[in-house]
Amino acid sequence: MSDDAKRERRTARIVAVGTWFIRMLAWTWRYRVRGDAEVRRLRAARQPIVFTLWHGQMLPLLYHHQGEGVAVLISEHNDGEIIARIASRFGFRTVRGSTSRGAARALLGLVREVEQGHDLAITPDGPRGPARSFAPGTLVVAQRSGAPIIPALVSVRSAWRLRSWDGFLIPKPFARVTVSYGAPITIDAATAREAAAGAEQVRAAMLAVEAQAGA
Repeated sequence: MSDDAKRERRTARIVAVGTWFIRMLAWTWRYRVRGDAEVRRLRAARQPIVFTLWHGQMLPLLYHHQGEGVAVLISEHNDGEIIARIASRFGFRTVRGSTSRGAARALLGLVREVEQGHDLAITPDGPRGPARSFAPGTLVVAQRSGAPIIPALVSVRSAWRLRSWDGFLIPKPFARVTVSYGAPITIDAATAREAAAGAEQVRAAMLAVEAQAGA
């Protein structure tokens, strides 16, 4: 068996086990949702949304939004292929790349998803941090596509946190997971440069929603 075949076999095994583990664990979680009225309104109007979330909180949001056809931006680093395949099994569309590295192709792919009517989910502090930083590429996507940004944040009291740069969050069995959404943010800018200048403002909005989620 070639090295490529062995690598593919190992990846497939990790994806299968990882998907099974997430489903079994997440089945026990109890969700509470706050501030989703605007999400429901925009979806009823068939207006695509750009959800922004912190990299370390993606797992409970992955399960909460499964089967909705949301397009997620996943980096091309070593673990990206595994994450992309697991996300696909939960009904997500995937765009490979980063809004900070090799951004042009990723931005075009994301804008194309919005034009096709799909919501987006972007981690502005991914794929390598620092945690809770805000790469301006997210704002460029919103400016070019015309889609509003809605922060999506999670609070869990009973959880494991990995010793990774993002403090990756894994709710424990039967944990209460609070998902809070912020108000829509429209990026009204004439150019990508002007749009990117608002990164700190949107980051502050995300932090405020996160504080609300933990209240």
